[in-house]
Formats: sequence, structure tokens, C-alpha cells
Amino acid sequence: MKIGIQSVGVLLAGVLSMLAVTPVTALETNPSGAVATENDHSLLSDLIAEALANNPELQSAKARWEMYEHRVIPSRSLDDPRLSFALSNYPIDSFADDETPMTGKEIQLSQMFPFPGKLAAKGEMAEQQALWYRGVYDDARLRLVQQVKDAWYQLYFKEQAIDITHKNITLLKDFVRLTETRYAVGTGLQQDVLKAQVERSKLQDKLFSLEQQRISALSDLNRLLGRAIDATLSLPDDLSLTEIDAEINRLSDLSRTHRPLFAAYEAMIDRYKAQRKLAKLNYYPDFNVFAGYRVREEVPGDPAAGSDFISAGVSINLPLWQAKRRAEVAEADSALRMAWSQLADMRNGVDSTIIDQVARMKKDRDLVTLYRTGVIPQAQQSFEASLAAYQVGDTDFLNLLDGLMTLYRYQIDYQRALSDHERSVARLEAAVGVTFASQE
Repeated sequence: MKIGIQSVGVLLAGVLSMLAVTPVTALETNPSGAVATENDHSLLSDLIAEALANNPELQSAKARWEMYEHRVIPSRSLDDPRLSFALSNYPIDSFADDETPMTGKEIQLSQMFPFPGKLAAKGEMAEQQALWYRGVYDDARLRLVQQVKDAWYQLYFKEQAIDITHKNITLLKDFVRLTETRYAVGTGLQQDVLKAQVERSKLQDKLFSLEQQRISALSDLNRLLGRAIDATLSLPDDLSLTEIDAEINRLSDLSRTHRPLFAAYEAMIDRYKAQRKLAKLNYYPDFNVFAGYRVREEVPGDPAAGSDFISAGVSINLPLWQAKRRAEVAEADSALRMAWSQLADMRNGVDSTIIDQVARMKKDRDLVTLYRTGVIPQAQQSFEASLAAYQVGDTDFLNLLDGLMTLYRYQIDYQRALSDHERSVARLEAAVGVTFASQE
């Protein structure tokens, strides 16, 4: 019996030792909150730079913008002139070139000139289309940065949750040994042993799920970076809580000037205005100017004695089919209404995102403060009091185990709130088009 009691004492000492190195203690020794090092910030900055350089989807968006940019000059240019060569007025019975005065070999050069203003309108359409795709590309950069940060913070949470779960599993292993020892010496119950084993198995199951989620989060981040899916990377030990002190109206105003997609929609509207202008100009004809030179042979009895001929002229197309041109104008008008509606919808969507993410940030920031300064220290004190009471037999094991699992859940919830706050910041940055860290 004496040996059994000594074993219980040793195990309780081990539990207290494990408790002393849990993440809760780390929070208590840093009451001002988690502070990421400069190196932690540089890790994320390096990943963002890598994603911007290597992400295939972003590279595709850039190539598409450049493709449309290269269309501007051709759309503003005249069509190539036409050079033609003809054998004119050859008699079909002999095909001789010296029998009739009208026979000759003719070279003709022609050039099509659109009605004034048409080329400028086409060039404006192409330029504004290129500006649209530039805005789409710049906005894709913002969204990629947000996606990298979101994946980074998710991965951070999974790592922290796995670390906390590992430590609590180790602690529960000691609890299992503790209950088994107390049961062996007659001071404990078998149901305590079984309950401790069940809770340890539940945490082990949770650990398996977290490890699978970590692998998925890592593969998502590597995909964004353009890396191999199973590549490894470093993560910070803690996150800093980004402070944003800005009113919703100010954030909304900032988005109008900093979010690239707003400028892109303005370019789309200007593009359809130019299309409407071109449709109006299509009521007027284009001009084809030509000049020709005919080489003739000497023909007996020809008063001109084989002199060469020159010719010049102009031709126009006849824009008779007015229904087609009215349809072109109506198409441009519909496109303009569509673009204005899309711009209004985007404004509403951005404002809604700003309101939603600001509310989420406030909630998560309050939760972080609550967990850090109130809930977790109180839960830890409650658990330590239960542990002390259990040592002297003033409480049962189920209360002690409940205190430990409650503390575990609060530790996980704290890390989740911290991660979610930074994810909301990233979404807000993408919606507004600014990086708040650089605004402080």
C-alpha cells in the first residue's frame, strides 16, 4: 500500500509538470498578447512575393491583359493597302496585246479610309478593354494575397491546435496512469479509468482529423505558391493581432479609389460608350481611294500611239440596311446598362463585405481579449484547484477531467479566434484594396 501511494504522488507531480508547460502558461507570462517577431512577418511577406511571382492563375491573368494591350495599336491602324495586277481587254480569239487600243496590263493601288472618327472609336474600345483586363489582373493580385494569408492563418491554427492536442493527450496519458494506480491501491474507481481512456481516445481521434486538415491546408497554400503540393514551410510560433481603427464609411471611400476592379468597371463603361459612338458612325460610309497605271503596246491606227493610261477614283459603301445599324446602337446601349448595373452591384457587394468583416473582426478581437485575460486564466485556476482538491480527495475524478477538457477547448477557441481575426483582416484588405499594416 505504501508503494502505491508513492506512485500516486509521483504521477500527480508529473501532471503538475505537464500543466506548467501548456500554452495557457505561455499566455499568462505574456499578458499583453501574442507578438509575432519581425522574422514571422518576413516569412509571410516572402510567401506573398513568391505567390505573386509564380502563381499560374495570376500569370494567366497578366498574359491576358498583355494580349489585349497589344490589340490597341492594330485597332487604331488603317487596313493594309491593296495592290492588284490585271490583264485588261485582251481579245479572246488571239490574246494579243497589240491589236486593240484598250488592251493593256494594269497595276492598281487602293486604300480603304473609314469615315472620320471610326478608327479613334475602335482604338478607344481596344484601349478601355485592355484597361479592364489590367484592373482584373490587379484585382487578382489582391485576391491572391488574401488567399495566401487565409491559407497561412488556417495552417497556423491547425499547427497550434495539433500542438495543444498533443500536449493534452500526453496529459491524459498521465491521468490514465494516475487513475489506474489509484484504482490498483483501492482509492479510485474503475469508471475513472475508463473515462480517462475514452477522453484520450477522443482527443486522439481529434488529432487525426487535425493532421488531415493540416495536410489539406498545406497543399492549398503550396498550390497558391506554385510549389510542389507536399513542400514544407515554416510557421510562426504566435500571431500579432492587427489593429484597425477605421470607420466603415472611410473604408468604403478607400475602396472606391484603391480597389482596382472599380477602375476596371469604369474602363468597361468607357469601352461601351466608344462602342456606341462607333455604332452611330456606322450610319456613314467608308471610302476606298484607288489609283491605277495601264501599260499599252503600240497598235496600228491608234491615235495615242501606245501611250500608257493612268486612272484614279474613290468608291464608298452604301449603308442602306438601317435595321442592322439600329441593332448595333441598341446593343451598345444594353451593354452600357449592364456595365452600370454590374458596377452598382459591386459597390453594394464591397460595402457588404466591409460591414461583415469589420463585425467579424470586432467579435474575434473581443474573444481574443476575453480568452486571454479572463476565460483561460480562470479555467486554468479552476483546473488547478480541482487537481489540488483531487489530491486530498475533496472532489471526484470526473470534475477534474471536465476541468481539463474545458481548458483544452478554450485553448483551441483562443487560437481559432486569433486566426479568424487575421483572416478577416486579409479579406477586408482585399475588399478595400489596401494593406492595413502599412497604414498604421
